[in-house]
Amino acid sequence: MTKSFDKTEWGLMVALPVLICLIFVLPAWVVNYVQVSLGTGLVALGVTIQMRAGLVSFGQGLFFCVGGYSAGLAGKFLGISDVFLLLVLGLVSGILISFVLGFLLRRYREIFFAMLSLAVSMILFGLLSSTEELGSTDGFNLPQATYFGWAPEGDTGKTMLYAVTCVVTVIWAIALNRILRSPLGYINEAIRENELRVEYLGTSARQAVHVTYVIAAAVSATGGVLWAMALGHVDPEMTNWTTSGQFVFVSILAGTGNIVAPLIGTFILEIVRVYAVEVSPNTWQMILGTLMLLTIVFLPKGLWSLMNTAKKKTGTVPAAEAVAGE
Repeated sequence: MTKSFDKTEWGLMVALPVLICLIFVLPAWVVNYVQVSLGTGLVALGVTIQMRAGLVSFGQGLFFCVGGYSAGLAGKFLGISDVFLLLVLGLVSGILISFVLGFLLRRYREIFFAMLSLAVSMILFGLLSSTEELGSTDGFNLPQATYFGWAPEGDTGKTMLYAVTCVVTVIWAIALNRILRSPLGYINEAIRENELRVEYLGTSARQAVHVTYVIAAAVSATGGVLWAMALGHVDPEMTNWTTSGQFVFVSILAGTGNIVAPLIGTFILEIVRVYAVEVSPNTWQMILGTLMLLTIVFLPKGLWSLMNTAKKKTGTVPAAEAVAGE
């Protein structure tokens, strides 16, 4: 894996302090949407890196829920409220579960992978919805976040949690960008184009898919913890098919050309949803569906393709980067 920072990683590091400063200049409701978008944006990143391998996961909500419920259960039954410990618990839970499931899912591709991932996610949805000890369909609340024993309250507590969310998101984005630039990332692109040739070259496509699936689960579980801590609540809807479909929606809307695209796309989706509900409370889903249709028809490679088009016209994008974004 290359050790040099590319433009995307430098941009993320520059964006980090800007993101944190937003809490002091923007209205509270906008900051709240940014924070929620960062959590769900990590899950969309998990979907995106799988799409780079030609895999579409309609069950990524499974690990989103695993992360959130790991934090919730640790708080509810063990009294753990430290954000960093909860992040570790969510991360480990996502890795362990995906490692086991990966032996099954790595054997399938295309619609079979999509439907099997969805089926596993819905099994968890059914179990959580019928478990009264965990609040059934209502879920349960999480404790107030603490930081190595420090328990800030009010605006200080919100600022700290927002800052942690920004830092963790940027760290994950840089790590995933490096993974995409690593041999594993290039193998995934080769699997998407022609898996048989990858096998002929002596590389195990199933192993690469398995590793990618675990990485996607890890980042999604982290997003689940951050999202749950921001809202202070978890419920089975986190693993419902509608939630998983939202993450796929974001990946298609934003495109897979850059690791930043899903993070921006998630925020755009949240804002569009807010105004769609305000304009048409009963048919707001139609507005989102129309947006998706227009994106597929006119921008089949997502909104990020507009960036690549602009760079090509100005001659500022290398040929290899242009091909990677296609």
